[in-house]
Amino acid sequence: MSKSLSLESLADSIGAKLKLGGAHPGENVEQLKREIVMGIAPLGAAKPGEISHLSSPSFRKFLGDTKATAVILVESDLSICPSVGLVVSNPYLAYAAASQLFEDRPEPAQKIHPSAIIGNNTTIHDSAMIGAHVVIEDGVEIGKGATISPNCSIGWGVKIGDRTQISSNVVLYPGVVLGTDCEINSGSIIGSPGFGFAPDEHGKFHPIAQLGAVVIGNKVRLGAGVTIDRGALGNTVIEDGVKVDDQVHIGHNCHVGQNTIICGCAGMAGGTILGKNCVIAGGVGIGGKDPITFCDSVTVTAMSAIRKSIDMPGTYSSGTAQSEHGKWLRNALSFNRLGELTKKSRFRSKSKG
Repeated sequence: MSKSLSLESLADSIGAKLKLGGAHPGENVEQLKREIVMGIAPLGAAKPGEISHLSSPSFRKFLGDTKATAVILVESDLSICPSVGLVVSNPYLAYAAASQLFEDRPEPAQKIHPSAIIGNNTTIHDSAMIGAHVVIEDGVEIGKGATISPNCSIGWGVKIGDRTQISSNVVLYPGVVLGTDCEINSGSIIGSPGFGFAPDEHGKFHPIAQLGAVVIGNKVRLGAGVTIDRGALGNTVIEDGVKVDDQVHIGHNCHVGQNTIICGCAGMAGGTILGKNCVIAGGVGIGGKDPITFCDSVTVTAMSAIRKSIDMPGTYSSGTAQSEHGKWLRNALSFNRLGELTKKSRFRSKSKG
């Protein structure tokens, strides 16, 4: 079921000022406050009854022809807006707030589905929702307003904070701790054993018991198919406000600092420590001979391989940029000969001297 809001209530909710765009001569903004909107769409596809947003200059070319009832934008773009402006200082942040208002999550008909299996000595708040075929082992604590969707497995001693939302087919191994207002998407596995083996003199590998847990802070979002290993000794820790995209792996005893973002298909070897406000782009691999440590505010660009610690804030890359295949091959051959070419260059310099 779609949600509907008046422009006035929408503006109040996202901290925007309602102003007339350049195509509304003679109209009074008071008359437009009661206009009803029922969704959000891109500028070029929005219809009457929907809002849109202009958060990047590259999309300004679509503003003049938009059919949206209202557009979230900055004051300087209002003159070319053919509809009502929802004027803010940060349109993308305001769009994020508006999107929450239109999200529709139907409540299940029953608080605890009759097919759910509940262990002994559990504490489940009366307002929590437990879906079909959920298995909850002994000693689990589930907070106020939390939702466990169908087919989840919740191991013994797990703690789930208030208002945390867990989608279908998630596995939480024993001892996992989730803070408040978290979102764990489908297929994620939290607290599985870390990848630890000790070789003997014959080259055979023997497992090391992983005795720690995974501790996740508040307002953490994990995408679909995320895997986070529990610590070998001590815990794997994800601090408050961390956002993790789909298909990310975080190894045992990693520590991810507050408000760090990790994009899709990135992987972190065990013991990696990321500071606060870092950005790890898609496909990045982090791991080396020794555990890797990042200071705060480090950005790593897509597909980079990080093998050493980083102790200065900034943006880091590795690998080569794309080029036509033949040129790439020639560059690769030259790269492999850099040592030889450097020696020749030094020899020539000495000969000239």
